[in-house]
Amino acid sequence: MYRFLLKPRWILSHLFVLGMVVLMINLGIWQLHRLHERKGFNADLRAAAAQPAQPIGALLPDGAGATHEQVESVRYRSAAASGRYLVDQQVLVTNRTQNSAPGYWVLTPLDLGDGTALVVNRGWIPYAYTADGSWSDFAPPSGTVTITGAIQQPQVRSTGIVPGPKDPSEGTLRTFARVDIARLDQQVDEALLPLYVDLQTQTPAQPETPGLPAVLPAPDFTDEGPHFSYAMQWFMFSAMTLIVYPLLLRRLAHRRHQVDDSAEPPVPTGEVTVGP
Repeated sequence: MYRFLLKPRWILSHLFVLGMVVLMINLGIWQLHRLHERKGFNADLRAAAAQPAQPIGALLPDGAGATHEQVESVRYRSAAASGRYLVDQQVLVTNRTQNSAPGYWVLTPLDLGDGTALVVNRGWIPYAYTADGSWSDFAPPSGTVTITGAIQQPQVRSTGIVPGPKDPSEGTLRTFARVDIARLDQQVDEALLPLYVDLQTQTPAQPETPGLPAVLPAPDFTDEGPHFSYAMQWFMFSAMTLIVYPLLLRRLAHRRHQVDDSAEPPVPTGEVTVGP
């Protein structure tokens, strides 16, 4: 009944299904490896964030000449710096949300007094506060301030199927699509360090009224992403294939067997009818 399954075209079908099962199992294993990497990445970031604040000069000795790799090695470390905010060179980053509300990030360069400046992400403000073009409600303290902030890499434009918005390459911008330190450096008098910090503490503090910008919440270093659920899905697909494919073959074989039985001529019974 099952001999037809040994024909060449059916053998190709079996090999194809077997290959798909092997592929799905390997995709599940790959997702588990990604999960392991994500857990290690989170652990490294938690360890970096837990270290006490260090002067930005100690964390990044090369200053404005630091490389991407050097910045990455101190990502999420808490950096301390003192200086004067360059309020007239402050910019906003669009399309930022906090507690599901749309708004901006406020980026203010901090003049370190040595010819360089550190971009400080002072936090989030709602769209309503910039509707009239006035930024006075979230102006930083004047004079010398001391801050600590978590070091972050500059953001880059996504180049996927739907590329991210692109900022004009010339002119002085008041709003940016992302934290593009290289582009901001074109319009700031001081040489910018190739990073920015998310503000953690500031002395003197920001006025309590209106309480803006709102300091960004600490990142969630426990998020492991969807890798485990993806792995389980691939393993489930492979198991379902191993169960369903043989059942389909069994049903097909029985159907073919029934068709063959109905096509056979009736077997004579051996009875003879005698006329009158």
